[in-house]
Amino acid sequence: MDQLAHFRHVMPFGAAPEASGTRFQLWAPAQRRIAVAIGDKAERILPMTDQGNGMFGVFADDVKPGARYQFVLGDNFRVPDPASRFQPDDVHGPSEVIDPLAYRWENTAWRGRQWEEAIIYELHVGCFSPTRDFDGIRDKLDYLVESGVTALELMPVADFEGRRNWGYDGVLLFAPDSVYGRPEQLKRLVDEAHGRGLMVFLDVVYNHFGPSGNYLHLYAPDFFTDRYKTPWGSAINFEDRKGYVRSFFINNALYWLNEYRFDGLRFDAVHAICDETNPSIMEEIAESVRRHTDSTRRIHLILENDKNESRYLNPAKGIFFDAQWNDDFHHAAHVIATGETYAHYADYAAIPVAALAVCLAQGFYYQGMPSGFRGGASRGESIAPLLATSFVDFLQNHDQIGNRADGGRLAMLVDQAPTRAFTAIMMLSPHIPMLFMGEEWGSKQPFYYFCDFEGELADAVRKGRKKEFEHQFAAEQVGRGTRFTDPNSPETFQRSMIDWDEKDRESGAAHLTFVRHLVAVRRQFITPHLATMPAGAGHYQAADDRALYVRWQLGAGHVLTVASNLSSGTIVGLTWLMPGEEIFATPEPATSRQVHALSPWAVRVSLS
Repeated sequence: MDQLAHFRHVMPFGAAPEASGTRFQLWAPAQRRIAVAIGDKAERILPMTDQGNGMFGVFADDVKPGARYQFVLGDNFRVPDPASRFQPDDVHGPSEVIDPLAYRWENTAWRGRQWEEAIIYELHVGCFSPTRDFDGIRDKLDYLVESGVTALELMPVADFEGRRNWGYDGVLLFAPDSVYGRPEQLKRLVDEAHGRGLMVFLDVVYNHFGPSGNYLHLYAPDFFTDRYKTPWGSAINFEDRKGYVRSFFINNALYWLNEYRFDGLRFDAVHAICDETNPSIMEEIAESVRRHTDSTRRIHLILENDKNESRYLNPAKGIFFDAQWNDDFHHAAHVIATGETYAHYADYAAIPVAALAVCLAQGFYYQGMPSGFRGGASRGESIAPLLATSFVDFLQNHDQIGNRADGGRLAMLVDQAPTRAFTAIMMLSPHIPMLFMGEEWGSKQPFYYFCDFEGELADAVRKGRKKEFEHQFAAEQVGRGTRFTDPNSPETFQRSMIDWDEKDRESGAAHLTFVRHLVAVRRQFITPHLATMPAGAGHYQAADDRALYVRWQLGAGHVLTVASNLSSGTIVGLTWLMPGEEIFATPEPATSRQVHALSPWAVRVSLS
């Protein structure tokens, strides 16, 4: 057997099958005794040995992959394995012993792609394809390649309660949810994506556990701390001096990268991780990933961080995160496009075009500035010179669509001209662009927040969402006929699914052609010069807060220039120069290198 075609991450906990049986280990410092129950009906119960420091273990003869098991606490209450590799009967049921070496990888020569080549496509596994699973994504891989994207980013797949969820309520972080398929089906998806030249990233959630199905507090309460409060209750105790909590999450990151061969991870809302240690848990995860993954592979780490902590992105600091989702870019663009200024959008309302220009040139708009939305508190850090590719720009993502009362995509809110202008700017800047599923054809299918809880928990989620949407119903939603959508309703999930017929209709086909043209321009003229682009290479101007002009020094002395009118009226009196070759223009080609006037929603891009 070709050992190079099989991959396993060895973990200090969970179930590890060996030649003659399976080794079980559980950290349960609050328990005096632990046992493991084997079989669907717990036909075999084995006491586990106290190995010290709260760790229990046992080797079970003749227990093979496919066997089901649960851990039995001192009061005989049974819980799933927190490091379960698979939960065939959801989060409250038995775990299944999985042999990581059972799947034979085909594309073992794959080493990833350069970060500069990334064009990211975010998708929800359950809403992307008609079959709502990993295999359904595999069926669309050829289409995705033809669309020009180079990286898929899966919203979280860690096991959650119920049949549908965004994924941010995961509780068993090592188990891909069974509604999407078995572990080998997820591996096959990654494997076949690699065979087509596609990177695959996974969204992971380390700031909290979901509200149902997490039993850690019963046997390992040290996983949590009351020192900090989060929107989800007690914080995860990343300051645990024994190191078990940190080890759990470090191993989770390594598990997805080494055993499932993901090309990178996107870390959800790291601003909500409470940790004052040095190094921080995020720094330790990054360092561990660089040290404990194959050095010949290109692994990419992406942050979501509302604090705009530029130190995590500064190569001079030696911290190995490739990029951060750039909410500032989205918020400024959204205010310009829609005129909406409620909640966090108010921070960009005064000078949105200038704010967008700053984002394009420097990355973040908020760089240690007071935020009105946050009660005047400072947001962000002063930016040291950063690489332009340290920022992932987007006009839509699951949050920005799904956290609207109407689930509204950009194409539902604004006309074609502004949609095309912002899409062109996003795709042709040196930043890394990201599309949300269906955006490439201008989908008008809503995407809502959805889950599948019952009883009091369902009522609490329903009530919370209603309260969250109060300001939206009182602001931009008035007159649109928007109604509250129950997150727990199957209809809410059904309405969030991609309508693949849209892309073949006239407007969808035209927008898809437009996006594919932008991808081709980016690949030919921009991507080749990004790897050698210096840090801090952007400069900007803004005119009447309606037009922007941004220039970037690319590698090898090339200069990329963008000029755009982000308003519905013609702008005159400009004195901007577009040096070199014009590589893109909309709505009409330019007639000279000197920009004196720009028509509504015009975008011009040149390269010298």
